[in-house]
This record gives sequence, structure tokens and C-alpha cells, in this order.
Amino acid sequence: MVVLQVEEMSCAHCVGVVTKAVLGVDSAARVNVDLAGKQVKVESQADAAEIAEAINEAGYPVSSSEVV
Repeated sequence: MVVLQVEEMSCAHCVGVVTKAVLGVDSAARVNVDLAGKQVKVESQADAAEIAEAINEAGYPVSSSEVV
């Protein structure tokens, strides 16, 4: 699992955009967005850096990532 810190998420629209970005990398990924904690948890076979880049390109800068 990859845990990404995405500080600029604030609403349901943000959740949708970030989820769509992750699913664009791996359509079978499981995505859990925690708005209060500003975290995106992803279970995926894709590389963590590739997932982070997709979120960045969607307009939501990833401030940190951790593989757990």
C-alpha cells in the first residue's frame, strides 16, 4: 500500500479528480481518500512514483509518499 500526503484536497470534487488520476495509472487500484487527514491510500501494482506523478499532473501536489 502507498500512502500519499496531498495537502490541497478539500472537497468531494478533489476526491473524484485524485481517484480518477490513480485509476488512470491502474484501473484495478483500490483508492481510499481521507480528506480530513489529507491522505490518499492506494493498493496497486503500479509504482508509487507513477501514482504520485499522476496525482501531481491532475493538479494536486503530493508532498510526501510512503510505502507501507
